[in-house]
Amino acid sequence: MSIEVFLLYLATWSLVALTPGPAVMCAMSQATRHGFRASLAGITGTQIGNLVFFICTALGLATLLKTATTAFTVLQVVGAVYLFYLGIRIIVSTFRRSNASDAARPSAPPAQRSLFLQGLAIQLTNPKALLFVSALLPQFIEPQRPLLVQLLILATATIGVDLIVLSSYAYCAERGARSFRASGFSLWLERAFGVALVLFSLRLLFSRK
Repeated sequence: MSIEVFLLYLATWSLVALTPGPAVMCAMSQATRHGFRASLAGITGTQIGNLVFFICTALGLATLLKTATTAFTVLQVVGAVYLFYLGIRIIVSTFRRSNASDAARPSAPPAQRSLFLQGLAIQLTNPKALLFVSALLPQFIEPQRPLLVQLLILATATIGVDLIVLSSYAYCAERGARSFRASGFSLWLERAFGVALVLFSLRLLFSRK
């Protein structure tokens, strides 16, 4: 892979990563509710999901998913339901902590495994993310060069960019919540993230292939 092609992919994916989506909302909501360090587990989960997407693309499963309408629809519905459930759970939890003493501190983080699985589930149950990756990658693959080496380079770049972007979003969300926690604004911030996840779930559910 030429350096020009690699830099073009890096710039393209950076713009994609900076665009808010379910993974960004998940990272920010986890950071707001449980702290920045706790959110890193969820961010790691989303990156394992990205790695799975690259493996699926290498095996040609993304093309199969494009033609398997029933499988696509089922995965789309499951992903939408999970996002809706997660968003509602975040919103409900803020009302349970709506008194001043609870609002003054972040909620106790669950086990890191739980946050990791949240991030992984959000990524894997978004079939359009897999289809987007499978549509984007061929534009940067040079047929005359080894495919697996190029996929490895692109996967490393993708995960690296995502880690930086998601961590930055999470850090800013946690800092913002900390600044406004005493006033109770952080509860409204969490609710906003919960509503965003619900809206993403509805968009995923009613979007068309």
